[in-house]
Amino acid sequence: MSTGTAQIVVGVDVGGTFTDMFFLNEADGSCDVVKVPTTRDDQSRAIQHGITRALGGLGRVATIVHGTTVATNALLERKGARTGLITTRGFRDVLEMRRRDRPNTWGLWGTFTPLIPRDFRLEVDERVLADGTLLRPIEPDQVSQAAQQLLEQGAESICVFFINAYANDHNERLAVETVRAMWPNPHVTASHEILPEIREFERASTASLNAYLQPVIGEYLDRLERGLRNDGLSGNILIVQSNGGVMTIDTACRLPVRTALSGPAAGVIASAHIAQSAGIENLITCDMGGTSFDVSVIEKGRSEMVPQTQIDFGMIIRTPMVEITTIGAGGGSIARIDAGGLLQVGPESAGSDPGPVCYAQGNVHPTVTDANLVLGRINAQQPIGGERATLDVELARHAIQCEIGSPLGLDAMAAAEAVIRVANAKMAGAIRLVSVERGHDPKNFVAMPFGGSGALHVGSLIKDVGLASALIPRYPGVTSALGCIAADMRHDRVMTINQLLAELDTAQLVQRIRESTENGERLLRQAGVRLDGVEVLCELDMNYVGQTHTIAVRLQEQLPDDSTAGAVIGAAFDRTYRATYGRLLEDIPLRVLNLRIAVVGRRPVFDLSVIAPAANTTSTMTGERDVWADGGWHRARVYERLSLPVGERIHGPAVLEQSDATIFIDPGLEGVVDGHGNLVVQRLNPE
Repeated sequence: MSTGTAQIVVGVDVGGTFTDMFFLNEADGSCDVVKVPTTRDDQSRAIQHGITRALGGLGRVATIVHGTTVATNALLERKGARTGLITTRGFRDVLEMRRRDRPNTWGLWGTFTPLIPRDFRLEVDERVLADGTLLRPIEPDQVSQAAQQLLEQGAESICVFFINAYANDHNERLAVETVRAMWPNPHVTASHEILPEIREFERASTASLNAYLQPVIGEYLDRLERGLRNDGLSGNILIVQSNGGVMTIDTACRLPVRTALSGPAAGVIASAHIAQSAGIENLITCDMGGTSFDVSVIEKGRSEMVPQTQIDFGMIIRTPMVEITTIGAGGGSIARIDAGGLLQVGPESAGSDPGPVCYAQGNVHPTVTDANLVLGRINAQQPIGGERATLDVELARHAIQCEIGSPLGLDAMAAAEAVIRVANAKMAGAIRLVSVERGHDPKNFVAMPFGGSGALHVGSLIKDVGLASALIPRYPGVTSALGCIAADMRHDRVMTINQLLAELDTAQLVQRIRESTENGERLLRQAGVRLDGVEVLCELDMNYVGQTHTIAVRLQEQLPDDSTAGAVIGAAFDRTYRATYGRLLEDIPLRVLNLRIAVVGRRPVFDLSVIAPAANTTSTMTGERDVWADGGWHRARVYERLSLPVGERIHGPAVLEQSDATIFIDPGLEGVVDGHGNLVVQRLNPE
């Protein structure tokens, strides 16, 4: 890319195997991509290494936008901080009781250990009723004694969770002020600041997980920022949220629970942006990295959002998130024969260290990457990332034969293909889960495979699921990093209303919307990031009286500040409910449970034309090689992918290579380069 004095925006996505980076020079539109092995012990080292490798230094970097897996890993591996909880007397076991669910649906056995042990969950006397009435004031001395006890027990972080604090935060606010006055660090979480919403378990879980993550995320981001500043960075550092927006480091340190699905959300944002530029409305994103396969649906140009997610059993995070389904089927996923003699792939992953067998770093258990290498789909002399000279094909073949082939009575090639087929079946199942099982016809959707491994499996996504076609981005291996650059600033707020629509104080509702909007806009201004505009998204969680679950009702217009506001809300509910369930329920009152506000700061639109093939591009075929597919060898042409001009048609079998990923076009498929350099893959003879 150009080396002049320019403003460079860097998108960073940290995965289990690789750390991906996308560099955009805003001055001249040039770009570059880099993949470096993830340093699992300290992700910041890989980021600094990758930026230095691409730019030589950080003096010309204006903004770094970072999607991180630190929070996810800390939760899954239970490596967060030692956390204490102060709660209302009688409610110390909310985290353990949950919703009276169990890990194994079809049995009464199964254990769950909360992240906060019972002896770290202390009670104090206080009580607020569900209508907000203050029944028993807090006693600050009790709170001080509880906090001191937790300090003496070794707590590094603390959460204050009082029952019904969403309705009246008076007691909880005073308790938090007492704790903050004596706590030796800033890691103090108040449930009403994290989630002022009804339902005690979800609020307790979200607030506790926030406290559990605060020291881990705070230390990581502090180390990252200090390292980058010492290397010469003077620009902004932004962190991707699970809702697909970005926030400042200060906000991320205060609300680390919002980074739980940071990286995968960036991939969905990039996919939506790329699909929109290609004129595609219905898309299924398929992000296959080193560890996982993440699937999401984009319908009519909009990604699906959910109010909460479960990271692992019992770990509920209730904050707006891009809806993503994840399975353990990445390039580094380990293949094995289970106790029943069946071939399984994942969820265990070899990661970046030791990595797949072909890395020759001590792993003897074959992975999906090893299988693709043995089948000839990956070039052993040109591994992605550029950090490794070659891959050891014979070592991978030997591992597949010993670990998979011999137990199943197969030779190495058949065993390698079996590994790929099992991985493909798992991915197809995940796609059906978000499409067929939710009433979507796959024929009406286009797949977008990306990540370092996604484009190697494009054929199965089309054939096995029955999708219309697939759209492979220009830089599939760093698509999530590109999404970091395309993401907008965003601040979400939720508050409980819990009133019948007929009795709703609409003037107060309008005032709450106004105050939340002003607060969100203030946070956007404080970030100091260039924005092209601000949009406010407003939703109400509503249901019929007697129903447990709610639907999200989007208010498409600003509510009038008069008595007609109730009719506007009722009409919006009717439209949403009818679209969801096909009919309305007559003569049943409506309830408004929660108000949700999202203040979105629109960052400058990333023009994808800057990465499109140049007008004078000519196709470069680098050779041919044998590739195993459908039970036999095929002679496949090999192309330098980025050299393909607009309109070029490539018939399978073919292999397209680039620095960040490899694409395999199966026999019977063809790829066509569109105007932005994306590769549209479809059947040669569609039915």
